[in-house]
Amino acid sequence: MRFGINLFPTVGPADKDAAEYFDDALALVELAERLDFHHVKTVEHYFFAYGGYSPDPVTFLAAAAARTSRIRLVTGAVIPAFTHPVKLAGKLAMLDNLAHGRLDVGFGRAFLPDEFAAFGVPLDESRPRFDEGVEAVRRLWTETDVVFEGRFHRFGPVTLLPRPYQRPHPAVLVATAITPESAEAAGRNGYGLLLVPSINKREKVQEMIARYRAARETAGLDPAGGDIHLSYNCYLAEDADEAYRLGRRYSEWTNGKLLEAVSAWSTTRSEQYAGYEEIVRKVSSADFDRQLGDDRVLVGTPEAVLDRLRRIREWFGESTISLQVVSGNMPLAESERTVSLFAKHILPEFA
Repeated sequence: MRFGINLFPTVGPADKDAAEYFDDALALVELAERLDFHHVKTVEHYFFAYGGYSPDPVTFLAAAAARTSRIRLVTGAVIPAFTHPVKLAGKLAMLDNLAHGRLDVGFGRAFLPDEFAAFGVPLDESRPRFDEGVEAVRRLWTETDVVFEGRFHRFGPVTLLPRPYQRPHPAVLVATAITPESAEAAGRNGYGLLLVPSINKREKVQEMIARYRAARETAGLDPAGGDIHLSYNCYLAEDADEAYRLGRRYSEWTNGKLLEAVSAWSTTRSEQYAGYEEIVRKVSSADFDRQLGDDRVLVGTPEAVLDRLRRIREWFGESTISLQVVSGNMPLAESERTVSLFAKHILPEFA
């Protein structure tokens, strides 16, 4: 197993100034590299305290690239539906060169109705815009004189500059929340997966991974290959009571910000998002103690979290774990403690 940090801001101006948040997040990036973590990842979201301080992960990761030399940089994820593919392919290729080939690109469909409304993009176009955008970016990275005739974008002939540092292109990962068919499509195309186990039961995550690996095998690819990223809220302390008390506080804070962001689903429906009409109810009924008991959060002493990770490896196989150290809604020192304790007590067990 490999481990990195996922910087997912869950704060707004009333909680923390944006410049202070970015300073703290970049300090964590530098610490993660010193402690030999595998990657740093960040999101693309807008407007809400749930992720809104990160409208452009490429900008943040460019700053991270300038401060580091080894750690991998992961978009988790960029949204093709909100950016023209020529622009998106160029930004990502430029970042890959600035990082000397340390970029892995996660693509996502997005799922917040208010974001789609702000960009004037219908929710019911989510899947075809995603598929078209990823294909256009991949072609721009790998081909010259590209002529593209899609449903939403038409351009060419275009030869992208700069070319990606990595050849033929950076690794591609696809975010999937609750849809096994998305995992299958990623497997068929040879892409990696971005999953969030906290929003699904263990059996559902196992089904998605199994269908992903089966699709890889059907496509003639190594079923055990493909990078599977699993993101978990993480809070460590040497004192079990302190870890539980503060880990619970910050997890519930994050859940509250998520509830604000998904509230539009109470009156929104889309065939592209089957089952999302239940998301407000599910987020409202989230229970930290149940999540902890089901090993869907990594909260506790280093020894307790190590036991949880061993079970996770048994359930899901070898994977890449992203630790959401919830850096925006707690003091930087507490996030640094979590990262340091993890590096000292847990990383050596999986070396």
